[in-house]
Amino acid sequence: MSDEQDSREQGIDFGELDERLSELDYPVDNDGLLDEHGDAEISHPNGTETLSDVLDEAEGQTYETEEELREMVFNMVGEEAVGREGYSDRGGSAESEGIQDDQESF
Repeated sequence: MSDEQDSREQGIDFGELDERLSELDYPVDNDGLLDEHGDAEISHPNGTETLSDVLDEAEGQTYETEEELREMVFNMVGEEAVGREGYSDRGGSAESEGIQDDQESF
């Protein structure tokens, strides 16, 4: 698996930040994190945001582990990180495809 694939989780690409997060000494506070790494970019299907953009509202937060910090990023990333709104690759229901219970589908 490539480094780019390794740094992509839940549609978020941590890029160079991926390695930085793994090298931090935890616990780490949000303010110190943003002072040191706030300019790092996080990519998603609809563009990029800096770590400061994403975690700006988490003032006073302390992250005990890397996993906790990543979860906060997933929770705080803007709606624009979500792919096409209302999209589902699960297929339509029988009703939405015009198939009624008494009709046979082939």
